[in-house]
Amino acid sequence: MKDINIGILGCGIVGTGVAKLLMENHELLKSRIGTGLNLKYVADLDTHTPRGITFKEGVFISDAEQVLNDPDIDIVVELIGGKTIAQTFTLKALENKKHVVTANKALIASHGNELVKTATANGVEYAFEASCGGCMPVVKSIRESLVGNRIESFTGILNGTCNYILTKISKEGCPFGDALKEAQAKGYAEADPFLDVEGHDSAHKLAILAALAYGMEINLGDIHVEGISNITPMDIEFAREFGYCIKLLAISKNEDDTVEARVHPAMIPLDNPLAHVDKAMNAITIDGDASGQTMLYGAGAGMMPTASAVLSDIADIARNIISGCGQRVPILSYPGDNIKKIAVKPVSDINTGYYIRLAALDQPGVLSRVSGILAEYGISIKSVHQKGRRANGTVPIVMTTHIAREKDVQDALAKISNLDSIPEKSIIIRIEDKLNDQ
Repeated sequence: MKDINIGILGCGIVGTGVAKLLMENHELLKSRIGTGLNLKYVADLDTHTPRGITFKEGVFISDAEQVLNDPDIDIVVELIGGKTIAQTFTLKALENKKHVVTANKALIASHGNELVKTATANGVEYAFEASCGGCMPVVKSIRESLVGNRIESFTGILNGTCNYILTKISKEGCPFGDALKEAQAKGYAEADPFLDVEGHDSAHKLAILAALAYGMEINLGDIHVEGISNITPMDIEFAREFGYCIKLLAISKNEDDTVEARVHPAMIPLDNPLAHVDKAMNAITIDGDASGQTMLYGAGAGMMPTASAVLSDIADIARNIISGCGQRVPILSYPGDNIKKIAVKPVSDINTGYYIRLAALDQPGVLSRVSGILAEYGISIKSVHQKGRRANGTVPIVMTTHIAREKDVQDALAKISNLDSIPEKSIIIRIEDKLNDQ
């Protein structure tokens, strides 16, 4: 069997890691796959900055077109990132009947439906294990290992940057800004951390995983997204008093005709395994009707963990090439004809518990007026703390609710905000607790 030729587009952190694995583990990969994986090209506009590895003559080039047009290239690994030139190069590779492996979750979440159709029409693979959770094999688990299950729900910590920041706030009481700066210094956060801390990176991954789990088109636009920039040490301390911790969660639930898909900070019980996923690690729990709950845990980013996931896709495609059985597993888990448009449930219709923190003037009767408004909207208070921790002339009133509808909670808080005794915007955090009263 001839060697399988690979061309990498983009030699940043992950691209360098993939090249390193292909070169250093060449014999190991050959023994496992049954043929050699030949790194023919690595294309990057910057061919001068040292990467810590030495390429053979002619491998490190600046012209991506050479990779895309070479008839001997079997697999193109797109690690450029972004949604512009990466999309152009991916479409061209697929149309040239080359298999494509990527870690580009933003591209898949935004244009994956088109790219999957293009790959299928041209009889090639479009593989993206590395896009959803670093080295965690979550794509393969949903698409193959849990194929006999109706996926009922999944909940994930899918962004290491946010998890690191929340861990620092929780364990050390750091303000958000200080925790973010430390995450940037350690390389966990980008110079512009917007996509991470405002939840959009997690939403990209959620859109992909929901499509795989439920046989629906990728639908990023309807996912509700909130970030962690408003989480304070005070909220984390109160959460602990109530028996919870705060994590940025990607949550999805299968309701047949609709799907819940939302990203936001949430309180989870301290006995939930996800509560103990700290620092920059990722984890996901997947609930299947036959399997029960399965949990995956691992490094969600970084050079070598992500490169490991890319290599898993390369190896799968190489084995398919050897055996002549391309597209054995549908790219989005279901054959194209079985993929449906399933509506994402509006966040206003979800039902969950709530943590509410009000900044109230220290006046008699405030709590009774607040509880009266909540009752007016059918919201039942589960517990309440009113403590004399003054800040800016106000004291915090903190409460948790039984299960309530989001729209009712938001409408009640809008009315509460009109009270003269509540001069600041209220803070709410949803509570994901299956033990909540129904």
